[in-house]
Amino acid sequence: MKMAALCSEFEDLVPIKKQLISVISLCKERGLLHSTKWASELAFALDSLPKDQLPPPVPFTEEDAQDLDALTLAKSYFDLKEYDRAAYFLKGCCSQKAYFLYMYSRYLSGEKKKDDETVDSLGPLEKGQVRNEALRELRVELSKKHTAGELDGFTLYLYGVVLRKQDLLKEAVDVFVEAIHALPLHWGAWLELSNLVTNIEMLKSLSLPDCWVKDFFMAHMYTELQMIKEALQKYQSLIEAGFSKSTYIISQIAVAYHNIRDIDQALALFNELRDQDPYRIDNMDTFSNLLYVKSMKPELSYLAHNLVEIDKYRVETCCVIGNYYSLRSQHEKAALYFQRALKLNPRCLGAWTLMGHEYMEMKNTSAAIQAYRHAIEVNKRDYRAWYGLGQTYEILKMPFYCLYYYRKAHQLRPNDSRMLVALGETYEKLSQQVEAKKCYWRAYSVGDVEKMALLKLAKLHEQLNESDDAAQCYMLYIQDIFSCGEQLEHAEVSTALRYLGQYYFKNKLYHEASLCAQRCCDYNDAREEGKALLRQISQVRDQIETPSADLFAPLSNNNTPVRRVSPLNLISFTP
Repeated sequence: MKMAALCSEFEDLVPIKKQLISVISLCKERGLLHSTKWASELAFALDSLPKDQLPPPVPFTEEDAQDLDALTLAKSYFDLKEYDRAAYFLKGCCSQKAYFLYMYSRYLSGEKKKDDETVDSLGPLEKGQVRNEALRELRVELSKKHTAGELDGFTLYLYGVVLRKQDLLKEAVDVFVEAIHALPLHWGAWLELSNLVTNIEMLKSLSLPDCWVKDFFMAHMYTELQMIKEALQKYQSLIEAGFSKSTYIISQIAVAYHNIRDIDQALALFNELRDQDPYRIDNMDTFSNLLYVKSMKPELSYLAHNLVEIDKYRVETCCVIGNYYSLRSQHEKAALYFQRALKLNPRCLGAWTLMGHEYMEMKNTSAAIQAYRHAIEVNKRDYRAWYGLGQTYEILKMPFYCLYYYRKAHQLRPNDSRMLVALGETYEKLSQQVEAKKCYWRAYSVGDVEKMALLKLAKLHEQLNESDDAAQCYMLYIQDIFSCGEQLEHAEVSTALRYLGQYYFKNKLYHEASLCAQRCCDYNDAREEGKALLRQISQVRDQIETPSADLFAPLSNNNTPVRRVSPLNLISFTP
C-alpha cells in the first residue's frame, strides 16, 4: 500500500525536476551551499527538460529591485567568507532575500570566530567554553519577527538553527517543522530536523507536509535510527520511482549497509559510487572505515593517495589518512590526522570518535574520554562513542560507569551482539549473573558476530556449577564454530571440548566422552588432558554405557532458554 502511494507520487518526474531547478536557484542566491548541492545531484539524476518546459525565474519584487546593488555586492563578499563585511552592506535592506543573507552572514561570522577559537585551543574543550556570541542577539531579533509572522521559509530555518545552537531543542523542532511547511523543498531544514529526532515515536508525532521530499527524509531518518531494513526498502522504492542514477541514494544505501556491518555489500556500492563519481570526497571516510575493518591496506593506501590529489585539506581526506596510519599501527600519526580533520571542522563526528579509538590504542584514557564526549555532543545517536566510553571505563575498572555507557550504546543498537556481550561482561563484574545470562543469550539470538556469547554464557554457568546448562552452551558453541569452518582458528574450542569430555565422562556417556577426548588431541593446550581422559575411558570400557538421550533435553535453568539440539557429531568435522 505504501509502495503504491510512493510510486503514484513520483509518477510524473517533470514537476519534481522543475521544483528542483527552482529551489537550486533559491538556495544558491542565499549561500545555502549544501542544500544547493543536494538538489543539484538529484536534478542531475533525472532527465533533462526541453527549453519550453524549464521553470520561469522567481518573480522580482519592488523591494528586490531596491536592494539589488547592495545584495549583489554583499553576496560577493559572502562567497569569499567575508561575513561581517557582507552583513555591514546589507544592514537596512528590506527584501526577504537580503534580510536572510544579512542574518545568515551574522550567524556564520559568529560560527567562524567560534571555530577559530576552538582550533586555537584544540585539545578537548568543555561544552559551552567557546560560544557563538552572535546567537543571543539573533534569537531576540528573529523571535520578534517570528511573533509578527514576518519570517519566510529560509529565515524560519535560520531561526531554528539559532534555537538549536542555544539548546532550545523543543522550540527548534517546532520552528523547523514550520520552516518545512513554508518551504518543503529546502533540504537543509529537513536535515536540521533529523538531528533533533531522537526516536521513532517522536518521528511519528511530527506533523510534516505531504511532499515528495518527505520520502527522502524518512529514508534518512530510518538510517539514523538504525531501522536499516525500512531505510533500504524506502531507498529501493525511490530508485524504482526514477532516481536510479542518483549518487546521493547510492551513497546512503552504502552507509546503511555499513551500519548493519554488511561490509561486502557496502564495499561493492562504494566502488560503484567511485566509478560514477571518481572525484567524490563525501562519504569516503565511511568507505575507508570498511577498508580498515577488512584490513585492505593496498586499497586504503590507494584511496588516501587519490583523495590527497583531489583535496588534501578536506575533513574526509584527513580521516582516510588517519585510518590508513591506524591500520599500520602508527597511532600517533593517525591521531595527528584526526586532529587535522577537527581543525577543519570541529563538529566532525567521525573524527572525534576515531581519535578516541587512537587514544585508546595509545593507552591515553583521559584523552579518549574527552574525544568520545565531544562525539556525543555532536551527535547523541552515535553508538560508537557511547561504546567507546564504556570500553574506556572498563580499562579504568569502573564497571558502574561501563554499565551506563554500554546501556546507551545498546539502546541505539539493540540488535548488535557486541553491545550485548559488553553488557553481559559488565553485569558479571557487578555480580549480577542473571542479567549477564540474559545478555549473553540475547547476543547469541540476534546473531553473534564475534562468536563469543555462548562461550561466555557457558563459562558463567560453569562458575555457578550449573553443569547441564554449561554443557549445552559449550555444545551449541562448538556446533556454531564448526558450521563456520573456523574450528582450528578459534582458540577456545579446546576449552569447550575439554569441559564436554569431562562432563560426558562424569555422566557415564563414554562414547561421547571418547569423541571429545580424541578431538582434544588436535589442540596443543588440551592434548595431554585428552590423552588422560582416553586412558580413563579405556579403564571403564567394559561397563554398560548410559543412554545419551536425556542429555539433549532443554536446560533446567529458566533464565537461559536454550533450544533442543541434536547430539554433537564430532566425527563429521575433520580438522
